[in-house]
Amino acid sequence: MLTRKQLELLLFINDRLKEEGVPPSFEEMKEALNLQSKSGVHRLIVALEERGFLKRMPNRARALEVIKLPDNHSPSLAQKKGGFAPNVIQGSLGKVKPMAPANDGGPRAAVVPLMGRIAAGVPIAAIQDHTNNISVPPEMLGGGEHFALEVKGDSMIDAGIFDGDTVIIRRGDSATNGEIVVALVDEEEATLKRLRRKGESVALEAANTAYETRIFGPDRIKVQGRLVGLLRKY
Repeated sequence: MLTRKQLELLLFINDRLKEEGVPPSFEEMKEALNLQSKSGVHRLIVALEERGFLKRMPNRARALEVIKLPDNHSPSLAQKKGGFAPNVIQGSLGKVKPMAPANDGGPRAAVVPLMGRIAAGVPIAAIQDHTNNISVPPEMLGGGEHFALEVKGDSMIDAGIFDGDTVIIRRGDSATNGEIVVALVDEEEATLKRLRRKGESVALEAANTAYETRIFGPDRIKVQGRLVGLLRKY
């Protein structure tokens, strides 16, 4: 599943190729998607390449080829802007499913969906499709929907969250100051950080002195869920 910005860029490039035979420039893509910088365009193109939707032609400027479009997503960009809403945590996959009691009479476990990787570092387009299910102790979960993410990066090590850990997230769009959350930046990239609010500003704070705290306006950050548990393999 693509993020909204990834889909908008793919459709914009596809429409331009059909109309003019050449892809748009980075500046045109930046303006069409209302991005802050061309580096945002580059990250989207890389993500689309990795997912097999785009191909860059070597040794040719502005040479992009659309390999495929997502199923059931062929409208133009203008149509999509009016009808597509981002849903980074897919569908109802976050609903906790209890497992049957163990044969030996031991405690039951709960099953939550593993949704891919989340960056504990520089934000990346991270939350992807449901990739697997994992079993977690039921006492780790409360009410509501939950999902799991594999941590990539070291920016939260002082909070005891290491590269390769699996975090359990309770899905929701709100959090209190100081909670560790999955935050969606510019409806495009996801990261695991401690949330701080001061006035109209929102800070995403790392737990590693090697990383700077990033400050955003309130309209640039959406909370997708908050940390409620962690699993680690030794």
